[in-house]
Amino acid sequence: YTTAVTAFIAKAIQDSGRSAFDQQVCYFSPTIRECPTGWRQIAYLSGDAAKQQRQFCVADVKSEALSPEAIQFWERGFWEKTPRQKELASHPLSSHHDCSFNLCCFPVDHSIPGACAWGIETSSGWVIYSGDLRLHGKRTELARKFIEGAAKLHPKALILEGTNVLHETNVAEREVYENALRAITISDSLVIADFSPRDVDRLLTFLQIAREAGRKLAILPRDAYLLKTMRLLEPEIPDIAEDDSLVIYQETVASKHPSLWLRNICQEYNSKIVLADDVRVAQDQFILCFSFFDLNELPSICPKPGSLYVYSSSEPHDEEQEIDFQRLHSWLRHFELKGFGLPVEVNGEWQIPDGERGLHASGHACGPDLLKIAREIKPESLIPVHSENPGFYIDHLANNVLNVILPTLGGTIDI
Repeated sequence: YTTAVTAFIAKAIQDSGRSAFDQQVCYFSPTIRECPTGWRQIAYLSGDAAKQQRQFCVADVKSEALSPEAIQFWERGFWEKTPRQKELASHPLSSHHDCSFNLCCFPVDHSIPGACAWGIETSSGWVIYSGDLRLHGKRTELARKFIEGAAKLHPKALILEGTNVLHETNVAEREVYENALRAITISDSLVIADFSPRDVDRLLTFLQIAREAGRKLAILPRDAYLLKTMRLLEPEIPDIAEDDSLVIYQETVASKHPSLWLRNICQEYNSKIVLADDVRVAQDQFILCFSFFDLNELPSICPKPGSLYVYSSSEPHDEEQEIDFQRLHSWLRHFELKGFGLPVEVNGEWQIPDGERGLHASGHACGPDLLKIAREIKPESLIPVHSENPGFYIDHLANNVLNVILPTLGGTIDI
């Protein structure tokens, strides 16, 4: 069960990503058990059978309301199959109205399109799950409709996220635009913008900045594939072919035989392709949408000392991410790039330097907004999830006749 946008994003990511077992979200390749040539151990091997598409149930739109182009993408893909490609045994998208229990889907605002909250009617009453959501984004009306709709169900329980419960306020996307524009307009060299391509609001923010700064926003082919997919459902997504400020950077690190989707996307947008040489000789004309994992392109681009690395995403949340940040800082020092909005380690804590804040609008509501959601929905019980500080709800809702139940590892909750 999902929203249409989430289903399409998942398929686009799988189409343009790795084919490992844990990546087969929308469709899978059946395996066979046999002993490889010269092998003694029976193994699971990829066979010649058609790929099997998983059944997706769309809850926010009727499948018959989707455009023919959207249906074709889901069932067959953008382009004609080549003789060497495996067949795809597709399953048309179905509607959640056919399920055997009462289910409500509430679209909400988040940094990634397609987010939603869910309501399921149980024998004890309605249970609401908020998912990830925010009240400070561009689509606040979605959150308002969710709160009003959930409250009308008089839920027995509300499962509420708590990622940013300790944040008093949130940065709005308008602030991101103003702060990033101010930094980029005074730069006379290359600009690298590090943000998630699935964050459509952020993409549109940097595209507008590119227009105003007289630059081209260069995305990667996999991001172009994702945008092409999302445009099937979200009309505000820019058309790569028609937008003069949007181009595609073709990587220097590639395989001898690129994947078919990659060849097709580069062929379809051939006139929009820019190469490392194009960027190297005109560095003040581009904003490159790179993340840490794309920095191996820098030796080919040879960025000028003082080029700007604008970090517009979240701080590291675990030890592995902290190691990546340390490596990122090493890359920037090596190429003499100036970080802006990039967290630095101070006494074991990662902090954004003074004067460089306000470059990331979180996809999660702050503490006061989360309390507002809980108080207005008025569930009998509140169950915090996705939080390092779930006790926040006990501290602030004890006088609101809300029974806050803290989950325990491996435990069960009866309502």
